[in-house]
Amino acid sequence: MSKPRTRPAFTLFFPLAALLAAVAVPLSMFAMLSGTGWPAGLVGVGHGFELIFGFALALIAGYTLGPQPARVLYPLIALWLAARLLRIPFPDHPLALPLAAAFALLLAWHVVPRFRAARQWRNKSTGPLILTLCLLPLCWLLLMLIWHRWPELAASIDLNLSRLMHAGVLCLLLLMSFIGGRLIAPAAAITLEQQGMEPRARLQPRLEGALIILLGLAIVALLVPILPDSYSYPLAGSALLAAGMVLLVRNIRWQLWRCGSRPDLLGFGMGYLWLALGSLATGLAFVGQRPAASALHLITVGGLGTLSTSVMLRLYFQRGFKTPPVTGWVLWTVGLIAVAVVCRFMAGDTPLARPVLLSLSAGSWAVAYLSLAVLLVRLGWRLK
Repeated sequence: MSKPRTRPAFTLFFPLAALLAAVAVPLSMFAMLSGTGWPAGLVGVGHGFELIFGFALALIAGYTLGPQPARVLYPLIALWLAARLLRIPFPDHPLALPLAAAFALLLAWHVVPRFRAARQWRNKSTGPLILTLCLLPLCWLLLMLIWHRWPELAASIDLNLSRLMHAGVLCLLLLMSFIGGRLIAPAAAITLEQQGMEPRARLQPRLEGALIILLGLAIVALLVPILPDSYSYPLAGSALLAAGMVLLVRNIRWQLWRCGSRPDLLGFGMGYLWLALGSLATGLAFVGQRPAASALHLITVGGLGTLSTSVMLRLYFQRGFKTPPVTGWVLWTVGLIAVAVVCRFMAGDTPLARPVLLSLSAGSWAVAYLSLAVLLVRLGWRLK
């Protein structure tokens, strides 16, 4: 029997993720600023839900699934699309959350076993981390059911949707820190060696291990249901402050400023820097038990935005042209994301009071991902 034809998962999931990112953020801003509350699924915590469990999980699917037959890819795509199309306009529909949870669980079913063969404990941690992230939509669904059916029981649980959302962001932070390091370290070392310089640091396994432990502790602190906010957030914040310093030191030791011939590496370095700054700012907010919305956006808009666009460009250009991404595209996306994150951070924790900054942030983000989505569709024809 001949093997079934396969297709790289990123050729489907990356354009869809980019299109969702381009559309969801302006729609979320419209829902908040227009006073209409439409679409309801992008208001309040729904905005973060789509960022983490819609956009980010699609990126993870594209990056980790590899080539897959249609019988694997199309059910995943169908579940992802159905969850988005139902939950964004009708978040209270009884099937909205189950569809989102079903996609996440099916993704974990296909992806997590791939990491069982890892030998080092640092590599083995990737599977449980992705599993934790994929289980959060199910936890969200269970919490909603408990609140509707058994409100007395729900009131006794020291876990809420905001903490689940924050835990999801920290899972992404750890995943980006790990994968980003694995992409940056060898490429930076090779580039420096080609320029006649000796790299001072490569993978930096001790710092990588420290990041896994520190950010893992922060995630656990938020997910333990018996810990009240007054304990869980300071614990998570302390771990984040330490992790932010580790991220900063690790980034500096790669000497990416010497890799001027590889603008794509500078883009990855900028994304890693946003992760470090976001960890420090979020840690300070958590320890002081202050609002952390603007600090968290350094991680989601700055880190996730810059690293995701960099990864998408790199994969498409490597597979299609066997070259690094075109410099113009790197500068365009990294620059627009930088404008988006700076404006969102300056808007503060009450962004509706600064609609101009919020609009500029959303517009820059949307233009970056819309132009990227068009590029990926065009390049995708070369990869079929």
